[in-house]
Amino acid sequence: MNIAFVLLTHNPDEPAGIERSIASLAEGLREVGHHPLIIAAGPATPMDDSSLLRLSTLTLPRPAREEDLLALLADPTPVEREVRHLLATHRVDLVCWADAVWGIGYLNPAPADVRTALMVHVPRADQAMHQSLAHHPGAVITTGDFMIREMADAGLDTSSWHTVPNALLHQTAPPGPAEREQLRRSGPVRIVARAEPHKGTAELLAAFPDRLGRPVQIVLAAAGFEYWPGMQDQTIEQCGELAAGLPEVELRPALPWQQVQPFLAGAAATLVASTSPETFGNVAAEALSVGTPVVGYRLGHLPDLVGTAGRMVDLADGPKSIWRTLAELLDDRETYHAAAQRGPIEVAAFAPRAVAETFLNAVLQGQS
Repeated sequence: MNIAFVLLTHNPDEPAGIERSIASLAEGLREVGHHPLIIAAGPATPMDDSSLLRLSTLTLPRPAREEDLLALLADPTPVEREVRHLLATHRVDLVCWADAVWGIGYLNPAPADVRTALMVHVPRADQAMHQSLAHHPGAVITTGDFMIREMADAGLDTSSWHTVPNALLHQTAPPGPAEREQLRRSGPVRIVARAEPHKGTAELLAAFPDRLGRPVQIVLAAAGFEYWPGMQDQTIEQCGELAAGLPEVELRPALPWQQVQPFLAGAAATLVASTSPETFGNVAAEALSVGTPVVGYRLGHLPDLVGTAGRMVDLADGPKSIWRTLAELLDDRETYHAAAQRGPIEVAAFAPRAVAETFLNAVLQGQS
């Protein structure tokens, strides 16, 4: 089956959750014998391959804001026409709008004979979401029970929605028990986050303990979108200023995604301090897959994802509670190793092939 995903911001190795989930799902679909394509806006990059189709009628600035996109789509006719042409030319059987706006679900430019699905990775119950649902996609897919509850609370009928987790595109072997014990004793704390204020990195640095006794290495990455002009640069600058006064803290440049797992595998623990609910938690899943415990806020999907493979704290207790809980976990040898051993078990079902099969069951349910 030929399956197209529309995500206008998609770029190879983009440091963003929806982009990574689509790339991982596409790999799983290849493994089970299907032919995935991704339709994105321009400009092209040297890393593009034949499965990434660039629209000639739409080029996005980098970084782009949703307002930029909606202005460019004030007359959506050229883009709609080109998307339909691509779907017909590549004989697409199923098209998935990866978001109500960034995935043009609200436009739904699919030929009548092509199945459709809408993906809901972030909470939104605005006009664009209602327009997307009004097109009656063949399936609506989200990331887990948290999103089902969140969207139901926002007034949407989620009774027929399906949950499909994000897949882990790469696999790195977890450290053995002896290496994990050495990491517990003296290994670095490593944090990987998008350069977004709600990721809570600046708050963590502002609440840094007087002496942690080990290095803290932070990787911040800028994505192809942001919420207001200069948001990512401001976040990186603020974190840099805070880190400059902390001898134990090192701010590092962005990593290619295939290096994230090995980087987290060499950590004593990782922190996920998002102050807005994570709808899945890709970085946490990567850490768990290599046996690195996760400490974060008890928000969104994170508690269900982490389970007993880390520790969660209440957002109201603030970032100091994250540092305090981290220290307690690292000091408790038995609890720490139990969490490390549990991590790979918590995410064992997130292999690309398994996630692809879950996705196919969702989109083909009740269809001949």
